[in-house]
Amino acid sequence: MIGVQLAQRLREAGLSWKPALGDRFAIPDRDLDDEVFVLSNMTIQVHNMPEGRVIGFNGTTEWALDDVELEEAIWLPREDQLRELLGGTFRRLSRDGAAFEVTIDLLGERRRFEGDSAEQAYAGALLHLLAAAGVG
Repeated sequence: MIGVQLAQRLREAGLSWKPALGDRFAIPDRDLDDEVFVLSNMTIQVHNMPEGRVIGFNGTTEWALDDVELEEAIWLPREDQLRELLGGTFRRLSRDGAAFEVTIDLLGERRRFEGDSAEQAYAGALLHLLAAAGVG
């Protein structure tokens, strides 16, 4: 799993989140940085309110957090989501010892991105794509 800091870099680079069941997220700057939440049908859902979209916590959490605005939450994309976001540029994921390497092909140029986990390597490649696309 990628950390909150890397997820924030992805957001700042222009990655947008369309919340779906099973998505993981964190709520930074509320003393909850180490907590990972998962959208589910029963406990945590996205609600469309007149003031905007909010993530609602349906009464099962001990600390009684009612809801947070979607912009306050930071998406922690999974490995499969990061790979999907690379689209047709993705060529391969490999492992060399403890490091993972993702190879992409962008306009005929092969680029490699390393990370301590597959997710980190995918995120590095996605940051490169977002910057190349001028998103963010």
